[in-house]
Amino acid sequence: MAKLKKIEAVIPSLRERKRVAAYARVSMQTERMHHSLSAQISYYSSLIQNNPEWEYAGVYADGFVSGTKTVKRDEFRRMLADCENGKIDIILAKSISRFARNTVDLLKTVRHLKSLGIEVRFEKERIHSMSGDGELMLSILASFAQEESRSISENVKWGTRKRFEKGIPNGHFQIYGYRWEGDHLVVEPREAEIVRLIYANFLNGLSAETTEKQLAEMGVKSYKGLHFSNSSIRQILSNITYTGNLLFQKEYVSDPITGKTKINRGELPQYFVENSHEAIISMETYQAVQEERKRRRELGVLANWSIATTCFTSKIKCAACGKSYRRSGKRQQKYSDEVYYNWICRTKSDKGAKYCSAKLIPEKTLKTICAEMLGTDGFDAQVFSEKVERITVIGEDLLHFHFYDGTVLEKVWQSTAKKDWWTDARRAAWGELHRHKATNPNRRRFYEFTGLIQCGQCGENYRGQTTKHKDGRTVRTWHCCRNCGNITLRDEALKDMVCDVFGWAAFSEEDMDARLEKITVCGTSVTFHLHNGTAEERIYDKPKRKGTKHTAEFKQYMSAVMKSKWEERKRHGSKKGEDNPCDRQPPHDHIG
Repeated sequence: MAKLKKIEAVIPSLRERKRVAAYARVSMQTERMHHSLSAQISYYSSLIQNNPEWEYAGVYADGFVSGTKTVKRDEFRRMLADCENGKIDIILAKSISRFARNTVDLLKTVRHLKSLGIEVRFEKERIHSMSGDGELMLSILASFAQEESRSISENVKWGTRKRFEKGIPNGHFQIYGYRWEGDHLVVEPREAEIVRLIYANFLNGLSAETTEKQLAEMGVKSYKGLHFSNSSIRQILSNITYTGNLLFQKEYVSDPITGKTKINRGELPQYFVENSHEAIISMETYQAVQEERKRRRELGVLANWSIATTCFTSKIKCAACGKSYRRSGKRQQKYSDEVYYNWICRTKSDKGAKYCSAKLIPEKTLKTICAEMLGTDGFDAQVFSEKVERITVIGEDLLHFHFYDGTVLEKVWQSTAKKDWWTDARRAAWGELHRHKATNPNRRRFYEFTGLIQCGQCGENYRGQTTKHKDGRTVRTWHCCRNCGNITLRDEALKDMVCDVFGWAAFSEEDMDARLEKITVCGTSVTFHLHNGTAEERIYDKPKRKGTKHTAEFKQYMSAVMKSKWEERKRHGSKKGEDNPCDRQPPHDHIG
């Protein structure tokens, strides 16, 4: 008889859907491009959502930005961040040029995404980054895209220069003091008054920083409604547009891929358009300001009367980084009102020794050296200013003196700062300050008994040590700095003894400092010396050590181990690497 067996239907498991995103970009801000961007977003949204094997992960769209760099493409960087967070499996792009025009950036990005297991598909070129020849084709086609970008840039530059030759500006640029009416610049009266004030202040000897403060007090804002910075003031002072003339191609793009710009110093022709619009300041005023700016640059910080300067200001140069030395002073208030000055490289002062390791020069040492080089009895600032053009600091011990007559002299020097500053009187005063808790410069880092406890056996101070246990308890103990064998004191026990001496219910550091001069420890004897000349002695009751007690079995075991150890050493000595009886694990039968 035939046997019948029913085979149950197997429900096929659903394939996991891929999370798919798309990237779109247009570079020019035109109505046509705006529609193009909207069309790309709509197309990819529909394409992804209509595919049953795909899960919609979004469309990332950058509008009106170049594809040569990723810095200004916010959506592109957001997409990469989502990739890092595991939110995307596949990225769709219309073409390589939409994704990136920089070959290096393209390959770097695609390779990184590939390492994350994310595939990039370029529709126009029909390239999948995960395919075998994907990277080769990307390298070739991306190079074409990059050169295309370079060609477009050159065409734009050519068109711009043709407009310059005709006296036509390249678009409507923003400038404080003017507004555009059609293709003409028109003076904005209120802003024009501020421009005139900036020029007048500068010719009256005021710095850009001083004018910045004045404008802030007046409530004056920049073109964009922001704080009027000193850099904006300097730009106004250098802008010839305020004379009613235009100068084209003051700077240019040196590399269309990186977008790096350079100041035009004669590499390309410039175009000067006279009387193109109404002037705010005269050409004479503008030229006078430029001469003054040049004079101040040559003088450096000496040109700013609001800054305290000396005859050394701007004359000491660092050979390592090229920056000037600046003066740094330190007032030792505890000893006198005298200020001790040093000269230090500006780079080292601002950024640290990592960027410049030039040695600082004490001012006293510098004056002594200058007097020697000039042949004067003592340092003469006027003679130095008249004869010395600059001093170059080379290495740690060499100075080059450049004189106005063309002479250059070398001088090997050695700092005498410690000798000049660290006199016997100051050393004694410093030591006295450190010995007393209330006057010690490091008071904020002190514990309650820091500087108060003195060892009665060796004369050294006690220092505090804080130990944090596994159960969260924090215990502080006091030890002799010399470790002479004197007893260790517990912080809590000391506080209890202080309360006992003064009859307090609770410990008070402030009250203790007011009445207690010092504490001396000699064995278990602790003596409290008071400011009134009296002394109180207390016996320190050393707390019993808390810990586990060993069983008799454990003690017997350890005795046997030690005996075995010494017998082994007597026979042939212990050698490194051999089995040592002391390394064997004892039984863990302790009782608490």
